[in-house]
Amino acid sequence: MTKKIFILVFLAGCFTTFAQSKIDGNWKGTAESPNGVFELSYTFKAEGTKLTGALITEFGDTQIENGKIEGKKFSYTLSFNGDMVINVTGELISDDEISTTTDMGETKLSRVKS
Repeated sequence: MTKKIFILVFLAGCFTTFAQSKIDGNWKGTAESPNGVFELSYTFKAEGTKLTGALITEFGDTQIENGKIEGKKFSYTLSFNGDMVINVTGELISDDEISTTTDMGETKLSRVKS
């Protein structure tokens, strides 16, 4: 009986490790605006096909809304002060690079290694 419990616990741990999405983690990039270039950081977390996280800039944090993942592609929205909503689409290019696109252009993000 003890052997069966050990095997079940071991298998559960393996599945949990493999279930982690490659998009999970911290990412950094830069974006251009009429006021110049500014740094932005993202924290992404995949929960099945749902994407959560936040955009972190020098101006404050904004939660990701309506996040969806389909394979290596994903989408989400960012709302600012209830006045402006930005639709974002993206793709995981490699384990360390993401490309995102909005109406304002494209941004490349790099994984932050811990």
